[in-house]
Amino acid sequence: MPDLEQQLSVLGNALEWPPTPDIHIPALRGGRLSLAAPWWGAPVSILPRWALAAAAAILVAATGLLAFPPSREAIANWVNVHTIFQQVPHLATPKPQPPGPLGERLGLGGRTTLASAERQIAWHIALPATLGRPDEVYLQPPTDAPAQGEVTLVYATRPGIPVAAQTGVSVLVTEARGTVDQNFFGKMMGPNTTLEAVTVAGHKGYWIAGPLNEFFFTDANGDGRSDTVRLAANTLILDFAGTIVRIEGNLTKAQAVEIATSLG
Repeated sequence: MPDLEQQLSVLGNALEWPPTPDIHIPALRGGRLSLAAPWWGAPVSILPRWALAAAAAILVAATGLLAFPPSREAIANWVNVHTIFQQVPHLATPKPQPPGPLGERLGLGGRTTLASAERQIAWHIALPATLGRPDEVYLQPPTDAPAQGEVTLVYATRPGIPVAAQTGVSVLVTEARGTVDQNFFGKMMGPNTTLEAVTVAGHKGYWIAGPLNEFFFTDANGDGRSDTVRLAANTLILDFAGTIVRIEGNLTKAQAVEIATSLG
């Protein structure tokens, strides 16, 4: 280790050693000192002065060497030890959803059943057969909702459809009587959102890829209404024989069209 030896020699000459204090050695027993410690009364054994000085020199030299990158590399190569420090980012634990029905925290109105909702509205609720029966049903009556009310079907999880992290919901299907004009809500789309006119099973509508925060339409009384898109995901909007059906979720266009085709 010629390089390391040379660095140790240079470092030893460069270090300024403090003067050695005068240590009174009362007795030497077998090469070790025995001193009394009056503050706790028990004897303590220490090394001879030459050993202490040698240990201190080694400690100071090692500390100095570790301050120089070439020295650290030489020592590591000498003992054939290579330590790799890997920074692992701390991944936040997903915040669990609060207990209770999923739709209650989405402002969908009062929770009800399909049968009860059918009795309170003037149209037939279109159910998507591919999703099965909804996990929760909500009814928003006028005047909080459009004329004749608004029904929302909540689907918690469905195979192949990611759950929205913020809501714990896979798909929302919202229905209300009225008509849609893309000029109303098209202006609310951001730069990362696109709109495409589509026809699904003879029903005209719009496929919106990307977040749509606000949705505008005309209700059954001819009044302009706005509604918040809860999942901030892709949305398919259809005019289903006078009923506006809005399908929201982390869906592909093909998945949304398949769901809409199964409405009945």
